[in-house]
Amino acid sequence: LPLKMTKLKSLNKEIQFLKILKKRKINNKYFIIYFGRDIIHNKNINEYLNISFVTKKKIGNAVVRNKIKRKLKSAVQKILKEKKLIDLSYTYLIFGKNNVYKDKFKFVLEEANKTFEKINSYA
Repeated sequence: LPLKMTKLKSLNKEIQFLKILKKRKINNKYFIIYFGRDIIHNKNINEYLNISFVTKKKIGNAVVRNKIKRKLKSAVQKILKEKKLIDLSYTYLIFGKNNVYKDKFKFVLEEANKTFEKINSYA
């Protein structure tokens, strides 16, 4: 029985972004994460993780910004696959910072792990 990979589903409407920016946030060296429940109503809750990766225009050029988003996305996918730490009933918005680009992936992954553990302790 193959393990079903959880699909990452991006926020696409401005109103979704505005709603989530009013919710709780955690700030660390690599990213700012906003999270909240019931922002997008999904019928099939366990198939999708509502998450968006954003970087500010100020950070580097497009190549740098995309690299930051890829690293963060990859960290989230790894956590989903291995630890099941991420609550799928939440919606997340992650603002990547420049340190993601500079530092090694393992540090970014560690920080992401800690952050999602913290989020789970709020729940």
